[in-house]
Amino acid sequence: MRDLVAGLFRPAVGESAKASASALAGLRILAGLLWLYNVSWKRPPDFGESSGSGLYGFTRDAVEHPVFPPYSWVVEHVVLPNFTAFGWVVLVVESMLAVLLLTGTLVRFAALVGVGQSLAIGLSVAQTPGEWPWSYWMMIGIHVVLLLTACGSAVAVDRMRADAAAGRGRHAAVPLLRGWGVLVLLTGVVALLLAVGEDPLGTGTQLGGPDFSVSLGSYNVLGAVILLVVAGLMLGAASLRRRTLALAATAVAVLAAGSVYAQVGRAEVWLGGSNTSAAYLLCAAVVSGVGAAVLARSDLGQDRDPGSRVAAHG
Repeated sequence: MRDLVAGLFRPAVGESAKASASALAGLRILAGLLWLYNVSWKRPPDFGESSGSGLYGFTRDAVEHPVFPPYSWVVEHVVLPNFTAFGWVVLVVESMLAVLLLTGTLVRFAALVGVGQSLAIGLSVAQTPGEWPWSYWMMIGIHVVLLLTACGSAVAVDRMRADAAAGRGRHAAVPLLRGWGVLVLLTGVVALLLAVGEDPLGTGTQLGGPDFSVSLGSYNVLGAVILLVVAGLMLGAASLRRRTLALAATAVAVLAAGSVYAQVGRAEVWLGGSNTSAAYLLCAAVVSGVGAAVLARSDLGQDRDPGSRVAAHG
């Protein structure tokens, strides 16, 4: 305890690499959860244009409450007249940010995009009554930190890719596949328990909600079963080192996410899902897909454990 207290007052230099990697991974995941929650209200087909609410309302704030007049001019004369296309771009960009940051994939690219998207949001709403401009300064700052640090060193697909390139492919794929498999399994179990007694194909129950602005999506019974199937395939791939199982998990997750996107905007969706549900499923798909590629590389003998190399050259 004495060392812990003393550590609070020592110069903040030379901290352990493991602790720093864990803290940066936590910051990255926190940013990913921010984007994951907020894609839920970017709703096609008109993104709030007909009602003047939702994404349309917040975008129009750039004109009604200008932050930077040249940006307001662009919104008024370019963005608003072509709002449906703009809405789809926002949905794609923010869903991509959620998936890449949560899975730790191409993190520096995602962080750079996050800086730009955070800046665009701040330029739209920072002067709107009731908004807190520092929210957007902090969003920009978080993504700058992610851009300039090794925040993909832990719990990340980037870590898996780096380990595979160093010759530890089969072992590199297992921890992340297993970890995400457990997470998706728990999500599916909770979703199933919440959906019991409801219409199996009706509106899903949301996991999380507005109180803390954190959610992993909404799922009906069918959606929960799909999560359990994906989780089982991911855990099987991790345990048996079978890329075919990882590919199957990828396919099921992509098809499930695609079905949500195909129906989003309707009163009821087959899986009871939302844009957040689709992005969460795509997280599982990315981890499984990259894991399958790493396992395939191992199966083809393109990498070996360091000990194997020594034995091969002994």
